[in-house]
Amino acid sequence: MKRSEINKAIKRLEALCNKYHFVLPPFCHFAPEEWKEKIKDYQEVKDCMLGWDITDQGLGDFNHCGLSLITIRNGSQQMPEKYPKVYAEKIMGQKEGQVCPLHFHWYKTEDIINRGGGNLLVTVYNSLENEEIDYISDVKIISDGRVYYVKAGSTICLHPGESIYIYQKLYHSFTPEIGHGNVLIGEVSQCNDDNIDNRYNPPLGRFPKIEEDEPPYRLLCNEYPD
Repeated sequence: MKRSEINKAIKRLEALCNKYHFVLPPFCHFAPEEWKEKIKDYQEVKDCMLGWDITDQGLGDFNHCGLSLITIRNGSQQMPEKYPKVYAEKIMGQKEGQVCPLHFHWYKTEDIINRGGGNLLVTVYNSLENEEIDYISDVKIISDGRVYYVKAGSTICLHPGESIYIYQKLYHSFTPEIGHGNVLIGEVSQCNDDNIDNRYNPPLGRFPKIEEDEPPYRLLCNEYPD
């Protein structure tokens, strides 16, 4: 991705958070040049990969495949004694026409929440023992206290305020419904490690290679100084 594209995505998510009155923690607003001084007091932000995360899944087509995220809180599976939180929270933004591709998580479970804006379409499949997609069996849906079943590949429409529980090895993808606007998306989950807990089908990258065509507006969660 070009740095200019990342900067634009960050500003778009900031505006979406402001529009729906989701106030971000202070470290999300630090300028890149502040981090050399700030890092000594914010080591948890670096170690637990909190903060900004913009990805095109390595496909180079962010307008159609990608996601803008902020990890607000998290523990560490690698350093549980130092960072013992067993939970995580993210806020995400997607614009119309943009898809988060099909994937599951081996370890974490999560709630995906429509925090505001348009409708969010979530497509679901079970996985087989060999971790491939199960195109046949019905999928159990747990959504805001309601339990029901849908056919493989069904799409669940989440209106603002609604959520869906994503359990381990449940394939899911999501995108805003066209014609209803961009969506502010919440995620509440177990302690999260994006380096090792995403199984994309087909396989995709997670963190983008960056072409530096302008200075960074904010540092990403894998860019903090030592």
